[in-house]
Amino acid sequence: MRVLITGATGLVGSNIANKCIKKGIEVNYLTTSKDKIENKPNYKGFYWNASKNEIDANCITDVDAIIHLAGASIAKRWTSSYKEEIIDSRVETAKLIFNTLKSSENSVSQFISASAIGIYPSSLQKLYTEEESNKDDSFLTEVVEKWEAAADRFKELKIKVSKVRTGLVLAKDGGALQKMKEPADFNLGAAFGSGKQWQSWIHIEDLANLYIHILEKNLVGVYNGVAPNPVTNSELMEGIAKQLDKNVWLPNVPAIALKVALGDMSTVVLSSQLVSSDKIENTGFSFKYKNLTKALEDLL
Repeated sequence: MRVLITGATGLVGSNIANKCIKKGIEVNYLTTSKDKIENKPNYKGFYWNASKNEIDANCITDVDAIIHLAGASIAKRWTSSYKEEIIDSRVETAKLIFNTLKSSENSVSQFISASAIGIYPSSLQKLYTEEESNKDDSFLTEVVEKWEAAADRFKELKIKVSKVRTGLVLAKDGGALQKMKEPADFNLGAAFGSGKQWQSWIHIEDLANLYIHILEKNLVGVYNGVAPNPVTNSELMEGIAKQLDKNVWLPNVPAIALKVALGDMSTVVLSSQLVSSDKIENTGFSFKYKNLTKALEDLL
């Protein structure tokens, strides 16, 4: 099997690519940096630039499945222009791949797209499954709707489509956890807002394994990429501090202060999504890190 991965040099993509290679799955990857192009028998790089509608069509040669992870980080201040970049980096890249497949002979039968739990309304009580039809009135919801619509277009090419609605990814190298631990390192850790908002998290290793599981089982549809045991923001910050042998003694960071400092992006840390992992587990997937304590022990 050979897969094409977009965003393969990023946090999630590099983990998926490494796991694919270890399992004997060959990897093609797309990169906007010609300096990152490698050419090995099991790991081949190809150049693309969606903003200029440029792509090396050889990237789809002998490819059986595509894992689409490309997208600008949401962990930057959301100016009007950057909001456009967040959407375009997901939608226009998918469109470029779609058009490439449509105009070329290929063997692609599966398209797996990253997505996000930000589509679910903020709630302190409701447990969200993939069947939830209510949507939040937020920028993140707009992003996810357009992101998933871009993925669903591949059905027109008789390709099976899967979408992974990912929660807070915990990783050792980069990602949200490293930003959260910095204040705790100096005994300055504190919860955000009320601290009662739910954080549906997942260990990077489990997320990478989840993508491989969907790939190998040829699964179709929407799956939540979250661990079985979400925690509140207070529990998360306390867990990080405890693992670092530090204290969380400061008062919570007020929501208004976060809104002033982060603007619209404050919704990322203040919104609450209690999200179920039952659907992916019912397909036979098993999490290595089901509880936050074990995940933090591994990562910190």
